[in-house]
Amino acid sequence: MVRHIVFWNLKESAEGADKVANANIIKSKLEALVGQIDGLIKAEVNLNYNPNGFDLCLYSEFDSKESLEGYQNHPLHLEVKGFVHKVISERAVTDCVVD
Repeated sequence: MVRHIVFWNLKESAEGADKVANANIIKSKLEALVGQIDGLIKAEVNLNYNPNGFDLCLYSEFDSKESLEGYQNHPLHLEVKGFVHKVISERAVTDCVVD
C-alpha cells in the first residue's frame, strides 16, 4: 500500500470564492474520486485549525505505486488538479510505501 499525503496553503480568494469555500470544493472533488480511479482506496481531505500549519491536507491510500502513478495522470484527477492549482499558493507532498 502507498500513502499519498499532500498539504496546501490556499489563496485568500481565487476563482470567485474565498479560502474556505475553495477548500470545501477541493475536499468534495478529491473525495469523489474514490471508486472512480482504479487503485485509489481512500481519499480524505480536511481543513486545518492550527494557524501555524498548512490550510488543507489530503490523506490518500493506493494499493500500489503503479496505482498512484495512474492516478496522477488520470483525466478525472487532472481535472481536479487544474482547479487546485488555481486556488493554492503553496504545496508539500510525501509518498510512503506501507508494508
